[in-house]
Amino acid sequence: MKEYQTVTQIAGPLVFVSGVDGVGYNELVEVTLPSGERKKGQVLETSKGLAIIQLFGPTAGLNTTETRVRFLGETMQLGVSTEMLGRVFNGLGEPRDKGPKIIPEKRLDINGSAINPYARDTPRDFIQTGISTIDGLNTLVRGQKLPIFSGSGLPHNQLAVQIARQAKVASEKGETFAVVFAAVGITHEEAGFFMRDFERTGALERAVLFLNLADDPSVERIITPRLALTTAEYLAYEKDMHVLVIITDMTNYCEALREIAAAREEVPGRRGYPGYMYTDLSTIYERAGRIKGKKGTVTQLSILTMPGDDITHPIADLTGYITEGQIVLGRDLHRKNIYPPVDVLPCLSRLMNLGIGKDRTREDHRGVADQLYAGYATGRDLRSLSAVVGEEALSDIDRKYLKFADEFEKRFILQGPHDDRTIQQTLDLGWELMAMLPKSELKRVKKEFIEKYGKKYRVGQ
Repeated sequence: MKEYQTVTQIAGPLVFVSGVDGVGYNELVEVTLPSGERKKGQVLETSKGLAIIQLFGPTAGLNTTETRVRFLGETMQLGVSTEMLGRVFNGLGEPRDKGPKIIPEKRLDINGSAINPYARDTPRDFIQTGISTIDGLNTLVRGQKLPIFSGSGLPHNQLAVQIARQAKVASEKGETFAVVFAAVGITHEEAGFFMRDFERTGALERAVLFLNLADDPSVERIITPRLALTTAEYLAYEKDMHVLVIITDMTNYCEALREIAAAREEVPGRRGYPGYMYTDLSTIYERAGRIKGKKGTVTQLSILTMPGDDITHPIADLTGYITEGQIVLGRDLHRKNIYPPVDVLPCLSRLMNLGIGKDRTREDHRGVADQLYAGYATGRDLRSLSAVVGEEALSDIDRKYLKFADEFEKRFILQGPHDDRTIQQTLDLGWELMAMLPKSELKRVKKEFIEKYGKKYRVGQ
């Protein structure tokens, strides 16, 4: 291995080395400081004998005359093993729970390999999160990628740990379910909250945690989601587990991407983010899925905080293009002290129909979801109208819809952070709420289902 002492420039976290030969993109690098200290880095770009290296850590102490650079001839790899379950790692995959180092069963490239579209299987089968607004109206399906769009100050971290704690495969017995949780650019306080909650509730036993803190180098934020997905792919496709990957917060990931692009003096795209951000995000989101002939699946739930609650912001916008729907948290519901503040109307799960129905959830699921959505949407519209003309000017049926919208928020959306509802409880609660509306308004549920499931709640009477 050649060692180079041809550093020409140091700009922020970037080191420029000239006169190099046979260097590859993403190759690992060992940088020796003048003091003798060694640091790792990664090749970001190479052309015509020049390599740009991103250093894992601060560049303090480097200079252009005495710094030595050695290219290691391999990309960044993660040693994976089933022993990782129940452990907490930092953003570079090193233990941060004071436990021993993992003895790897295999070493895998963290960038993964693209899944051949022909080898992909259709996502199907229901994952029960225990949260009515997700299970009932925006069902999460095995192999799906479904983001949660949140805002600053909303309880998305609390929702993330609740899903990690409660998520289970409800369809078949004897299947192993695991959660890989990656926190990107979080504060020490948030890291403490995640670790305490996982340990206290026992969810850590079937989970792998990767925690990248806000004071860690920005390049770690680029690596952390890839470490989590590499672990998930190993557990799913080689150990036949059903893995749910939760990544929070993708906004911090994109900010790190913008920071590195600015250090490289690239031409900025929309709002200063790099023009290739869409492609970069797809290399993370597209690693979810089912593969033909493999028992295990990788399902992805990524959380992002929309700057200024703007759903048209590039991060939310591009994420919406790549993923299969979105779950949106609403600030108005949060102001009413409703948890989780899932705003049902802009939410969507494009693959919901593949995971619900007879033998999966229940035969009445689609109709109940459509009827609840329609009733709540009508009630919300009438709220705006009643604010203008007054409630007295509304008809009897309009007043029933207003009451339905209020009860829907208080009973269906609102549930405690430790309230784990089964899909049967969620659907029964839906029928209970539909009993508030006259039978003539129930146009989206079949008559036989009203007879079978709605009669005990006096639906349509």
